[in-house]
Amino acid sequence: MSRGGLPNFDSFGSCRLRSAPSDDGIAESPLLLRVVGCHGGETPKHRTSAFLLDDRLAIDAGSLTSGLDLPLQYKLEAVLVSHAHLDHIRDLATIADNRAHHGCKPLIVAGTVATLDVLKRHFFNGLVWPDFTAIPSKKEPTIRYKILKPELRVEVAGFGVRAIAVSHTIDTSAFIVDKNGASVAYSGDTGPTVRLWEVLREERDLRALLMEVSFPNEEQRVATLSGHHTPQTLLPELKKFAKPQDLPTLLYHIKPAFQAKVETQCARLKGVNLTVLRLEDQLLL
Repeated sequence: MSRGGLPNFDSFGSCRLRSAPSDDGIAESPLLLRVVGCHGGETPKHRTSAFLLDDRLAIDAGSLTSGLDLPLQYKLEAVLVSHAHLDHIRDLATIADNRAHHGCKPLIVAGTVATLDVLKRHFFNGLVWPDFTAIPSKKEPTIRYKILKPELRVEVAGFGVRAIAVSHTIDTSAFIVDKNGASVAYSGDTGPTVRLWEVLREERDLRALLMEVSFPNEEQRVATLSGHHTPQTLLPELKKFAKPQDLPTLLYHIKPAFQAKVETQCARLKGVNLTVLRLEDQLLL
């Protein structure tokens, strides 16, 4: 085992968190998770939240252009937006611009009604940034919005997607993304919540949970006010899952100023299976 409990990397720089059986209906094909941004702030060595599944589906857009070259930006089919805070939507602006110039197919931007309404009114509004639903890429719009109704599974870029409401300061969703019977969960920005765990306990082949933790225990007050986790609130949350020691939990959203302290405190947590994500990680789930 290497850092943070992460299995050893293979020769092409990715790791397999678990093996998928082939004789019981569970998906054989692994999901490729690419970590583009995984921090709760930005410095030259930290990028905000953005993850890719099979290089087709992005989860959040904090660093889609600062962390991806143009071919990968063009390959993307859709972005799931957990909520409308800037560190999760910022690079929607620049990826739309890049794709419009290249003549890409419309990029699907999927989120709840509340989240998409913020994007329409306050982001792609013709003032802060052009409305790329009206700016063509070839003959089609550069972006198209797709509404995600809470807990209703819909297909997005070849994946099944469900949005689950979590507890943050604005309307925010976790996501459960599935393909061929296997699923990956993403917490979104959240503090202690309830419904997400009820849904996760029903998943048949949950490969991993991307889980936020932002502040050290000493900053509990600001974490609570801002709707985020500390290690001491993270542990009881993970224990809401039936067997948290069997669930690979990939930690993200640590604030750069507190990186070392949060990692140290998380390393002391017992009965859970934690890995701190790093930029450029590629994991086979």
